[in-house]
Amino acid sequence: MSARKALLSANNEKSAKSVISSPDPFDSVSDFEADRSSKPTTAAFSSLGFSATKARYKNDFRDSGGIENQSVQELENYAVYKAEETTNTLNGCLRIAEEMRGDASNTLVKLHQQGQQITKTHQTVADIEHDLSRGEKLLGSLGGLFSKTWKPKKTHRIKGPLPVQGSHLEQRQKLGLATAPPRSEPRHFSSEQASALEKVEHEKAKQDDVLSDLSNMLGELKSMAIDMGSEMERQSVALDRMQDDTDEIHARVKGASQRGRRLLGK
Repeated sequence: MSARKALLSANNEKSAKSVISSPDPFDSVSDFEADRSSKPTTAAFSSLGFSATKARYKNDFRDSGGIENQSVQELENYAVYKAEETTNTLNGCLRIAEEMRGDASNTLVKLHQQGQQITKTHQTVADIEHDLSRGEKLLGSLGGLFSKTWKPKKTHRIKGPLPVQGSHLEQRQKLGLATAPPRSEPRHFSSEQASALEKVEHEKAKQDDVLSDLSNMLGELKSMAIDMGSEMERQSVALDRMQDDTDEIHARVKGASQRGRRLLGK
C-alpha cells in the first residue's frame, strides 16, 4: 500500500509540473511575436540610416575620413543635400522679410492715423481762435466811456494745420505698392529619375527665384522705411506748428480772463 501511495504521489507531482510548464493559449505575447518585436523593422533601419547619413553631411564627413575619402555617389548625395539646405535657408530669410513687411505696413497705417489725429486737433485749436476773437471784441467794448481801451495781445496769427496732401499710404495705394509683391511661380520638378546634377541645378534655379523675391521684398522694405521717415518728419513739423498756435491761444485766453476779472471787480 505504501508503494502504491508513493507511485500515485509521484504521478500527481509530474502531472502538476506538466500543467504549470505548458504554454497558456491566452498569453498576451507569443514566442513568435516576442521574437519579431525584438527585431528592428525595415523602416526603423531606414530611419536610422537616414539620420546617420544626415549627421555625416552636417559635419562635412569629419567623423568619417573627410570629404576627400568619400565615394562619388556619396559626394553627389552630399551636394544635393547641401543645395536643398541652402534653398531652405533662403526660404527662411524670405519668410522673415515678409513678416517684416507686414509689421512695416501696420506701422505705416498707424503713422497715417496719427497724422490725421494731429491735423484734427490742430483744426480744433484754430476753431477756438475764431470764438476767442469774438469774445475779445466783446470784452474790449465793455468798461464804460472813461475806461481805457483794451486790446488783446497777439504775438502772431494762428496758422492752423498744414494743408494735407496725399499721404504716403494713399500714394502707395494709388501706385499699387500697398500689396505685397507677387512671389515667383513654384517650379515643378520630378526627382524620381533625375540625376544628382539635375537635382542640384533644380535647387539652384529655386534659389535664384527666392533671391529675386527677396531682393524685391528688401526694395519694398527700403521704400517703406523712407516713407516712415518722411511721415514722421512731416508730423514733427506739424506738432511744432500746433504747439506755437496752442501757446498763442493759451496766452490770449489768459489775457481775456484777466480782463474779465477786472471788469467784474469794478
